[in-house]
Amino acid sequence: MDIFLIIKALILGLVEAASEFLPISSTGHLIIVGDFLNFTGPRAEVFEIFIQLGAILAVVWIYRERLLDIALNLDWDRKAQCLVLNLAIAFIPAAILGLLLHKHITHYLFNPVTVAGALVVGGIAILLIERYALTGRVQAVDDMNWKDALVVGIAQSVALFPGVSRSGATIMGGMLSGMSRFAATEFSFFLAIPTMFAATFYSLYKEWHLLTVADIPVFAVGFVAAFLGGLVVVRFLLAYVGQNSFAPFAWYRIVFGGLLLAYFHYHPWVGAAG
Repeated sequence: MDIFLIIKALILGLVEAASEFLPISSTGHLIIVGDFLNFTGPRAEVFEIFIQLGAILAVVWIYRERLLDIALNLDWDRKAQCLVLNLAIAFIPAAILGLLLHKHITHYLFNPVTVAGALVVGGIAILLIERYALTGRVQAVDDMNWKDALVVGIAQSVALFPGVSRSGATIMGGMLSGMSRFAATEFSFFLAIPTMFAATFYSLYKEWHLLTVADIPVFAVGFVAAFLGGLVVVRFLLAYVGQNSFAPFAWYRIVFGGLLLAYFHYHPWVGAAG
């Protein structure tokens, strides 16, 4: 067993946990950290897909009682029916565009330079939305209508561009439609469940032939790190958004992205895509 490979898996699992639900882009951070750790190539890409499953299972665990209640009462509970319908509406735009554009996005856009640029642009967008969005019309997920869900779904489509952040796009989309920070954040978590399960299993199905038995320890370490870290991050964010804005995350994106653009200006990235 390669202990250094295990350490890299642990680091990337924690990076996935920290960045998947915060509005800072998990895909972007995994590309960048993987590049610095020299953990790249087809198997690394499958590993990054797999550990997303650990992160999303953290959300399932935290909301397990609510999800079970929805499943058991869906046939008669109007609120449960509306939530499922809104999730379906929000899921569709990114699902369609993802199927159509996945190969092109992976080939041309999955590199640290485009990610760094998206981090900066996304940070500026968050600052503008925080300042000008009229939030508060929708205080809870149960108060959403289908138009709110559609806006969030369209926003999630933007996150197909690596570095944008799925959670950031959906939360900001919700705030633009008039949702409170907490309602937008909670709906983003719910929407992550079908979105990330679908994306993960589809990608694993396409790339399963790349895996070997020797990969099991590395994948297991990354999976567990992403799951346990995800439990911490989701609970932190739910507590944070009640009293605070997303501006600190926006400034982090701008500073981090700017530093990366400067770094790769003087140290050009050489990748397979392009």
